[in-house]
Amino acid sequence: MLEKLISQSRVTEVDAVSIRTIGAYKNTGLSSDAHLVKIYSALESESALLTSAIRRLKDESVLEEKDEVRDDNVRAVHYLTMGFLHHPDPAVKAAAEAVEKVFDNYGLSITGESYATESSLVNSLLADLAKPKLQAAIALLSGLSEIIAALQAAQTDFEETRIAYEEEKAKEGTLENATAIKLEVVAIINDQLVVYLRAMIQVDEPTYGNFARTIAEIIADNNEVVKKRRKKPEPVE
Repeated sequence: MLEKLISQSRVTEVDAVSIRTIGAYKNTGLSSDAHLVKIYSALESESALLTSAIRRLKDESVLEEKDEVRDDNVRAVHYLTMGFLHHPDPAVKAAAEAVEKVFDNYGLSITGESYATESSLVNSLLADLAKPKLQAAIALLSGLSEIIAALQAAQTDFEETRIAYEEEKAKEGTLENATAIKLEVVAIINDQLVVYLRAMIQVDEPTYGNFARTIAEIIADNNEVVKKRRKKPEPVE
C-alpha cells in the first residue's frame, strides 16, 4: 500500500525522504511522463530549499555553541578574580581589586547581550585587560592570563564563524524557515506524488508498479520510525 508521509515527521526526516524519492525517480524511465516531470520539478526545488534551511539551522547551532564558550570564559575571568579578592596576601588581593574594577565596567550581563553588542563589549574588555598598567596585577593572579588568552581565542573563533554565517545568509537572501518548507515538501509528496501514483498503478501497473513500490517503501520506512517515536513514553520530569 502506498501510504502518505506522516506530516509530523521531523524536518530532517522529510528532507531525507524527498532526496530518496528524487533519486528513485531519476533511476526510472519515466522522464516522458509530463505530469511526473512537473511534480519532481517542484519537489527538487523545494527539497533544495529545505536542505539549505537545515544547513542554516546547523550553522546557527554552531554559532550558539561558540557563543557559549565565549560566555564561559567571560565568567571564568570574573569568578577567578573574585576568588583572589579573599587572598591573604595583600599584594594579590590588591591585584585582584584592580582587575575586578576593570571587569565591573562590563559585568556578567554582557553574556546576555545580542551577538553584535557582546562582541563589541568583549573586544573592549580584552583591550582594557591588555593595557600595560594592568599586566603586573594579572601576572600576580595565577591562571588569569591563560583564561584571558582563552577568552581572546573564543572571541576570535566566534567572530570568524559569525562572519561566515552572515556571508552565507547574504548569498541565500530571505528564505522561508525549515518548518514552512517541510510542509511544502510534504504537500507535494502526499497530495501530488502519492495521489498520482495510486491512480497510475491502477491504470498501468507494468509501467508504474516498481516505481510506486519503491516510493511506498521509502515512505513506509520513515513512517515506521515516526510511529515508534510516538509510542515511546514521555520522560518523567
